[in-house]
Amino acid sequence: MKKKYLFGGIIVIFVLLFVFTFVIKPKQDNDKTIRLASSPGPYSELFLKGVKPILEKEGYKVKNQSFSDLSLADVAINNGEADLNVDQHTAYMNNFNNEKHAHLAALTKIPTVPTGIYPARKHSLKEVADGDKVAIPNDPSNMARAYNVLVKAGWITLKPGVDPIKATSKDIATNKDNLKITEMQDVQIPRSRSDFDYVILPGSTAYPAKISTKTMLLPEDIKPDYYLVAAVDKKSENKKWAKAVKKAYHSKEFKQYLKDHNKQSFWKTPKGY
Repeated sequence: MKKKYLFGGIIVIFVLLFVFTFVIKPKQDNDKTIRLASSPGPYSELFLKGVKPILEKEGYKVKNQSFSDLSLADVAINNGEADLNVDQHTAYMNNFNNEKHAHLAALTKIPTVPTGIYPARKHSLKEVADGDKVAIPNDPSNMARAYNVLVKAGWITLKPGVDPIKATSKDIATNKDNLKITEMQDVQIPRSRSDFDYVILPGSTAYPAKISTKTMLLPEDIKPDYYLVAAVDKKSENKKWAKAVKKAYHSKEFKQYLKDHNKQSFWKTPKGY
């Protein structure tokens, strides 16, 4: 009888060990693991160097999955293969959601590098002349952003009533210098500078191309929809790890990191920082 109870007790112990090892423990580990879908650029680097250490102190583990294209990172989040991306602004995210019938959501706005006009064959805005060639990104959100920078420069105007974050070439009202504006894939612009008089680059494109923001001739006035965001699947935005990410971005420790590493005003911070 005693052997029967002893044998039963051993079985119970093995069952409990199995449940803890293969059911409870993995779930706990998954709850503390954040899968970052990173893209080339300064924003993932800022997260990994400035935010990740804060999360690790709170017991989280960050697994970095690198994607060559931002849209692929978004697809991974939408498919549940990744948790977080920090390389897109609201306008881009909304466009992705509309085109892919996706459901990404923003946890918080984060520090952002402005889009701006950079020199190419010409090195001063005062040199602009009739027929000059200008390269701008061709993805919808950054394309509109570029047209707004051209408006700020005084080179073009937009038709009355145009939504600035949806501006296209069809919305140009005046182009006093008859600029030849070429829309092209943003990653190709740095390699094509010798073909243009001026180029417009988002920070995420200038950074990996090693083009210093100090050479920028004119920065944009960052509109709310163009601040970068920490993006997640909508169903994850209230999870503990997501709240921890948001808290880390607004922590004193991160603000101090940003202060120490923003000597040249590379980063522009949204309200609330």
